[in-house]
Amino acid sequence: MAAISKLVENPRASAAVLGGSLAALIFISRSISSQKTKSEIQILPRKGNGKKELRVAVNLKFFRSIASIFRILVPKLICPESGYMVMVAISLVARTACDVWMISNGTSVESSIIGRNYSLFLSHLTRLLCAMPIISIVNNALKYSLNELKLRFRERLSNYLYQQYLNGFTYYKMSNIDNRIANADQLLTQDVERFCESVTELYSNISKPLLDIIIYARELAAAIGAQGPGYMLVYLAISGLVLTRLRRPISRMTVTEQKLEGEYRFVNSRLITNSEEIAFYGGNEREKITILATFHKLMKHLRNLLQFRYTLGLFDNIIAKYMATVVGYLVVSRPFLNLTNDRFVGFSHNQLLEEYYRSGRMLVRMAEAIGRLVLAGRELTRLAGFTARITELMTVLKDLNNGLYERTMVTGGSKPRLDFAPGNGKIVYEDHIIRFEDVPLVTPNADLLVDGLNFEVKSGQNVLVCGPNGCGKSSLFRILGELWPLFGGVLVKPEKKKLFYVPQRPYMTIGSLRDQIIYPDTLEDQKKKGFTDDMLAELLNEVQLTNLVEREENGWESVQDWMDVLSGGEKQRVAMARLFYHRPQFAILDECTSAVSVDVEGFMYSYCKKVGITLFTVSHRKSLWKYHDYVLQFDGRGKYSYTPIDENTEVFGS
Repeated sequence: MAAISKLVENPRASAAVLGGSLAALIFISRSISSQKTKSEIQILPRKGNGKKELRVAVNLKFFRSIASIFRILVPKLICPESGYMVMVAISLVARTACDVWMISNGTSVESSIIGRNYSLFLSHLTRLLCAMPIISIVNNALKYSLNELKLRFRERLSNYLYQQYLNGFTYYKMSNIDNRIANADQLLTQDVERFCESVTELYSNISKPLLDIIIYARELAAAIGAQGPGYMLVYLAISGLVLTRLRRPISRMTVTEQKLEGEYRFVNSRLITNSEEIAFYGGNEREKITILATFHKLMKHLRNLLQFRYTLGLFDNIIAKYMATVVGYLVVSRPFLNLTNDRFVGFSHNQLLEEYYRSGRMLVRMAEAIGRLVLAGRELTRLAGFTARITELMTVLKDLNNGLYERTMVTGGSKPRLDFAPGNGKIVYEDHIIRFEDVPLVTPNADLLVDGLNFEVKSGQNVLVCGPNGCGKSSLFRILGELWPLFGGVLVKPEKKKLFYVPQRPYMTIGSLRDQIIYPDTLEDQKKKGFTDDMLAELLNEVQLTNLVEREENGWESVQDWMDVLSGGEKQRVAMARLFYHRPQFAILDECTSAVSVDVEGFMYSYCKKVGITLFTVSHRKSLWKYHDYVLQFDGRGKYSYTPIDENTEVFGS
């Protein structure tokens, strides 16, 4: 402290230190900004179609967005969230009242010490000891209510978003059809959590200073006149306008930060998901380049953000803290330095000192409240970034649920006719039949694979689908499963729940062995259908997995990582048992028996015919032709044929 005092008293030394500090700051800033990432790797597709980047600022659009989200967080006037907001407000009022009482009692304690009044000192000290539990309860009630409010906000917003995200096939469309959102998982988890935390903290950081300003202004107006608090409020308005202008880039930088965090998270999760394939290729060095490039890109942005915050922090501290204190001193000194002020005529030195301490402390607290309110603008600017991200997610979810999507088109491939557009086709629901009437096979990227499909499949007529890669087999099934939009024509089919898909690599859900068979049903759904565990065991017997229940210690209740525990063939047979459990009218089998022996495969196909499941099968096995009645063959050049299978049909495959 002595060194600082000497430094302040020596203008030349102060100037030298200040100049050296600024020079060092500039040097460090240039050194950091000159650092380049080893390689700029594009991780995710950039937005196209000439669209501008999302502009983020604290403006009318931001307040409309936050109001829209707030209606989700607090759906009605009387609800738990509004109750906790009231609890926070009451706690803030009680805390400010405690602060005012502490100032008054503290001044009285010091006055009794200076006046050497022992009995009065003990009296005020006893009051302080008695008030401690109450003050502690108020402070902890405020912390509890704020944390609970944040949790409830997150619960409300997450429930709303997941209702939209998991409505129908929206989750699929967001990842595979619409490319406005690159990392939905990050938005639904990390961004939602940070948004709710920011909203809650901002509510507290604005409410408390506002309340302090109102209470201290009233107390000071009675003590030193209304002009003092008035000057402070004028300073609040001016400093707020200045700092709001300076903080504008924070919103945009916050959005960029979250996007880069999402990219970094994506490349790490991608490494885990594809670890086996990468290991076989020996691609660890290539993946390291990708991950480190993404990490350095994130670090570069965070350093730029750190530099900006450092520079802005200089202005924040000077304007919101130190200048506010200087203005406070100027304001509180006016009535005491004015020798003609009638209010203090006849006051003793001790009385003037006590009055100055009380007014001075209140004014300092008011200056601090003004500083916190000004600094809260920094959080408001950051909140604008999170709000823009959440609003974008809500907009995309709403569009997808209404059948609208946007996609950056990649050039190449045949383009559809001008009369083809997403949603132009018509779907008619009818049981026991699938009929394509001039239905084009068009990808979401608008690449035309087949100009128009025309064929009909009735229940009991199994169809074998053949053709080279990229000819439209998977596209056909995605349109049939309503994953992709219909660009034209009429598609007659049963409802979605009466159509089942069995892929080559079946999905094993998190849960028990029973859950693997009945997925996506729950145990309650199984009971409603009248299925018992013995009936499930019979299905396992049909796919020759009788010993699967016996080898697990807890039988049907066993919980394992089934993707790793089961072999490839076992997973395919479990998937077929799942098909038998649901017994749809039609099933799409996409190379789903490639890891199963021919004899077991024959048993499963025979059982499908026995229970009345009509099959669309993609397979290159010759042994499967005998289980089908028609062959749908694509040539890969936009043409196809749909013919019955008879003794004259040429059988091909392996």
